[in-house]
Amino acid sequence: MLPTAPAASATGDAPDPYPALHATFQWDVPERFNIAQVCCHRWEAETPDAIAVLHLRESARQADLTYGSLARKARRLSSALARLGIARGDRVAVVLPQRPHTAVALMAILQMGAIAVPLSTLFGPEALQARLADSGAKLAIVDPLALGTLRALKEHLPALERLVVAGKGERQGESDWNDLIDSAKPTFDVVDTLADDPAILIYTSGTTGPAKGALIPHRALIGNLPGFVASQNWFLPDGGPFWSPADWAWTGGLMDALLPTLYFGRTILASSGRFDPEKALALMETHGVTHTFLFPTALKAMMRAVPVPRARFPRLKLRAIMSAGEAVGDAVFAWCRDQLGVVPNEMFGQTEINYVVGNCGAYIDPMGRLQPGWPARPGSMGRGYPGHRVAVIDDAGHECPAGTAGDVAVHARDVHGVRDPIFFLGYWRNDAATAAKFTGEPFESWCRTGDRAVMDADGYLWYQGRSDDQFKSSGYRIGPAEIEACLARHPAVSLVAVVPKPDAERGAVVKAFIVAAAGVRPGPELVETLQQQVRSQLAPYETPKDIEFVEALPMTTTGKVQRSVLRQLEIDRAAAAAAGAAAPAS
Repeated sequence: MLPTAPAASATGDAPDPYPALHATFQWDVPERFNIAQVCCHRWEAETPDAIAVLHLRESARQADLTYGSLARKARRLSSALARLGIARGDRVAVVLPQRPHTAVALMAILQMGAIAVPLSTLFGPEALQARLADSGAKLAIVDPLALGTLRALKEHLPALERLVVAGKGERQGESDWNDLIDSAKPTFDVVDTLADDPAILIYTSGTTGPAKGALIPHRALIGNLPGFVASQNWFLPDGGPFWSPADWAWTGGLMDALLPTLYFGRTILASSGRFDPEKALALMETHGVTHTFLFPTALKAMMRAVPVPRARFPRLKLRAIMSAGEAVGDAVFAWCRDQLGVVPNEMFGQTEINYVVGNCGAYIDPMGRLQPGWPARPGSMGRGYPGHRVAVIDDAGHECPAGTAGDVAVHARDVHGVRDPIFFLGYWRNDAATAAKFTGEPFESWCRTGDRAVMDADGYLWYQGRSDDQFKSSGYRIGPAEIEACLARHPAVSLVAVVPKPDAERGAVVKAFIVAAAGVRPGPELVETLQQQVRSQLAPYETPKDIEFVEALPMTTTGKVQRSVLRQLEIDRAAAAAAGAAAPAS
């Protein structure tokens, strides 16, 4: 593990530190490890009055949750959940936005040895039902905004025994968060978990079937730390709060923001609601945010809304910006560097093996001096972070020469032959999918990410796109199968294929090609109906922004839709449109 950084001295010139940092790094993973212990209880003992979560609310005063309060409430909630029958290994769903309750719920579940199943409040009934049914969640802790949906689903989920509501509103047999906390015993001993024990079950989109649950062990937090520290320019202890608009139900918000911040005993801001670029800059200035994770789409929106942010917000204290989900792009990179005064550190990872590639603007050398890190190159994903053995491999699982495109892969063992703690335990109840992820024996060979890239002679990766049908839009990873299944249920739809449509602002938007059922005359009204069906049943970000009705879909001889043909069609259309826009007027 990376040691706690000492105080920094003045920055000095230095050669590229990357080869030495990567070659000399060694993991320190204890046999027994619990996320709640290191993110909560150790800080209760050392700095109980330090603020863990600062909750920013538009309609009420902000609320502070100290590490001492976080630990006390987590103990009470664990006691209450145990009284309700939750035991080690049980799955507990957390359907909450960014708020202190979410941190308390996660710590309570993890310290019991139970498995947290974070689910976004943006999910519609179909998406929630699929994940709750597959996980076999025994209990769900729910925000009032999602309560109606969960009530309607409960009768279809035999494993789901109880709902706990965290917030105001009428109860209809559900347990009340405050009542449970107030009546619970104040004592609870953290379960003595192994580092390899399961901690979190996060669902990631699949390309050819239902969303798959990636089972994440407690040790994965340790695996995250080198990338987190490096991407946050060593996350020096004299910094201010951390903030990210990323939903804590997703890997980006949970593993790249909330849990690492708590691991280091720092303050994280909690805010929810629609992202507003000007409010985001004002928030960071008001609260002295020094470190952040912002999707490229958020940075693009900020660049458009406030071209010269230091003039509008002169008290900004930003030291580090990590960005992931898609390419930052040259214009945003330059804006961050020249107008915000911070070079963004791009990062790449996925739920199964997170935080494995990226950049680092500054680090602390063995003498305690702040030194330049490895320089970010605009358009590059970065290099493999210390502790992770990353390569570009061919179809046979062999490493590709520099400059040759292939699959980005991470080996289960680092350069010293030690197991990399970042790895997931496997897909929930899906051994075949787990085995297919690896080039050889699972967890002893290369693990394919599903993304293609070129690695240059210096070890920088240059993204080439997805090697399967998944794609990313505004930072969200999207699998077409779930959207296609939702659309196909409408009687007006005969066949459907979903692909990414290139978009300058979001990277890509969801595009649906549909063959209408016999006798159906497509029009704007049907388009709106189909969009609303996806919006209400799945999630807003999965809603097709463009629907095109066609006579037929390209098919293989075995009857499978050739999404690659449609994908290329959209790429060609975008290129033609860009060329037309760039052509001089006659």
